[in-house]
Amino acid sequence: MQEFEGIKAVVTGGASGIGAAIVAALMERGAAVVSLDKNTEGTPEGAHAVVTDLGSDESVRAGIADAVDVLGGLDVLVNNAGIGARGRVEDNSDEDWAKVLDVNVMGIVRTSRAAIPYLRRSEHAAIVNTSSIAGWAGILDRAVYQTSKGAVQALTMSMAADYVGEGIRVNAVNPGTVDTTMARGHINAADNPLDGLRLMEERQATGRMVSPAEVAHAVCYLASPLATSTTGTFLAVDGGMYGLRVAGKSQSLSSGNLPEWLVTD
Repeated sequence: MQEFEGIKAVVTGGASGIGAAIVAALMERGAAVVSLDKNTEGTPEGAHAVVTDLGSDESVRAGIADAVDVLGGLDVLVNNAGIGARGRVEDNSDEDWAKVLDVNVMGIVRTSRAAIPYLRRSEHAAIVNTSSIAGWAGILDRAVYQTSKGAVQALTMSMAADYVGEGIRVNAVNPGTVDTTMARGHINAADNPLDGLRLMEERQATGRMVSPAEVAHAVCYLASPLATSTTGTFLAVDGGMYGLRVAGKSQSLSSGNLPEWLVTD
């Protein structure tokens, strides 16, 4: 029997990047999965997709209800959807702040609020939030984004405390710089994209960006029905970005030894 056999999961932002990798990893381990996203294109084959606007409470409640109808219940909610933004505190408008906080924080609030009544009925209830190492470490020109991820850290702890007595585990994964469309957008926006790629790689002590599949593997651990004593935890998947100091010992990868996932994506 596979680890997630019989487990019913919902993943937000499951049509691309980290979310699509999470959907695929959960299905590979035996789970039935529904993706809630603004579109269906890119959703891994075998998953059901429900078009959902995380900015609308009505849309989120309808999306969760549709997912539960399809799955026949709900055991796992992965709050993965999020957006980024560049700039220092003085650079972004009120509209920028409101947009990022609405998606990255209130999106989790809306989906969790809608899902918890169903999760209460599960014997393996778990919520996993995709946060970021930016919730811990200071990063240049990311004031809005970092603030949102710091809020996700606090929200995760609050939810873990509130629902542990009801058997709902709540954890978060903290990725480093992940090789996604978002990261590639930041790279391509640099004056010199090759320098941008190098800087993204060198943030991690390993000298490369994190793969979406590596984040998905961590999410699967936190969501697993075998991880019954893991709650209120942040699992870093950051290539040593936060905890290691390896100045002068660059592990930057040459084009000749890039990992397969980075070459083929």
